[in-house]
Amino acid sequence: MSAERATTLGPAALQILIARLSGVAREMSAVLRRASYSPNIKERADFSCALFTPDGELLVQAENIPVHLGSMPASVAAVIERFAGRLRPGDQVAVNDPFSGGTHLNDITIVAPCFVGWAEREGDGTGATLVGWVANRAHHADVGGAAPGSMPAQATEIFQEGLRLPPVVVDEAVREILLANSRTPQERAGDLDAQLGANRVGVARLARFAGQPLAEVVAYGERRMRAAIRAVGDGEWRFADQLDSAGSGAGSGADDPVPLAVRIAISGDEVLVDFTGSAPQTRGNVNAVAAVTTSAVAFALRSALDPTMPANGGTMRPVRLIIPARSVLAAEAPAAVAAGNVEVSQRVADLCLGALAAACAERVGAASQGTMNNLLIGGRGWVYYETVAGGQGGRAGKPGMSGVHTAMTNTKNTPVEALERAYPMRVLRYRLRRGSGGAGSAPGGEGIERDLLLLEDVTVSLITERRVSPPWGLAGGEPGAVGENWLLPGGDEDRAERLPDKCTVEVRAGDVLRMLTPGGGGWGRASGSDRAAG
Repeated sequence: MSAERATTLGPAALQILIARLSGVAREMSAVLRRASYSPNIKERADFSCALFTPDGELLVQAENIPVHLGSMPASVAAVIERFAGRLRPGDQVAVNDPFSGGTHLNDITIVAPCFVGWAEREGDGTGATLVGWVANRAHHADVGGAAPGSMPAQATEIFQEGLRLPPVVVDEAVREILLANSRTPQERAGDLDAQLGANRVGVARLARFAGQPLAEVVAYGERRMRAAIRAVGDGEWRFADQLDSAGSGAGSGADDPVPLAVRIAISGDEVLVDFTGSAPQTRGNVNAVAAVTTSAVAFALRSALDPTMPANGGTMRPVRLIIPARSVLAAEAPAAVAAGNVEVSQRVADLCLGALAAACAERVGAASQGTMNNLLIGGRGWVYYETVAGGQGGRAGKPGMSGVHTAMTNTKNTPVEALERAYPMRVLRYRLRRGSGGAGSAPGGEGIERDLLLLEDVTVSLITERRVSPPWGLAGGEPGAVGENWLLPGGDEDRAERLPDKCTVEVRAGDVLRMLTPGGGGWGRASGSDRAAG
């Protein structure tokens, strides 16, 4: 860790420092979104920005995507390990390798060091101080692989999911490799430039904090988490859940559920989160790397224990994780992992919140939709990616929200006008799915019904969950409705074909793709009127 002033800030000064640093991350976020090219980033805001201490701990973040932000420290750690002492001002490092700091291949993370006092005439950084690191992660709609969108449902190895980048300094050669491996190189070029530009702004702003006691920000996060853990009291709680399937490429038994288990134990001001008993990594693409699992744990703990605590690396210092190696929650190469980042992360959040509900029931709601409802469509020279919203679980005294993204995702939707302008598709129906929320004294929120008319022949990939096991209710509440995926050939309701939770299929012009997303679980025992409303 770089030398910092041994100063203890007062409460007001500490909050001002946190607010100023958070403003840098928010400004990076604004630059990235406004400068980006693809609808996925410009409209849906599928990206995240954060600042890190000199030794790579999360310092502050913009309020972007939980699964990105909680796993991004692994990317920064991988960059530090690979390039320690060898980077210069202006260098930026890209990484998307899930087994070297990444999550899944679509998420390209760009990391840049922030130096002050660099003496260029010396050529070796003599006298320079590393203030910290800036990083952003953006979901690129296509990075190659076996199907448009780089999340083929039939994948059994990561090599089928697209271009894999270990930590590498971004230069023209790296840029050309990325563009050559994408079905949409123009989009990739625009989005990559936006990421690089956002980091340049972040580096310039972070340099102004040279000499500030950044370590106190992280230490404050640790104190807040320890206090929140201590307030719960000692105890041990368990919960089990399952994934609907391992992915269509898993072969025999692909449709069998994938079991997950957690044990959460609190002792004093520390917490153990143990996933022993979860399934081994699968042959399909339903595998998460440990960084993704860690991000879901961080989200669940902050949500249940104290949502007001700062989101920084200090909050994870009192947390010990046991994630069995080569499990579905700590996959190793060459496992396919596309669904791990988007779907397994959702289930890990459900799993942890289910256990924590027994520890602090008044702070935890019933299960939300528990999926990102990933829809990927590729045609001639274009690739579309969307995650579709659903229902939030009800919680004590408050019904769940309807038609929102929940848990590990925090993206927006692509507006109908933007979608139809950018792609050869038409939105025929887009409304709340009435009756999909679980009944309860606080009913679950409603899912969404959406019909897409395809105007040319395309390849469609669906990576979804909660099509078999419903979002669970809590405190006597009823579960939410499971989701459904349908193909209507020629738009004909009488010929409707139900599609699996995970599949890649060829679709003809004139066909309609229908998605019904899950509702949230209900909270509390429902009265007759609650059941009628739910």
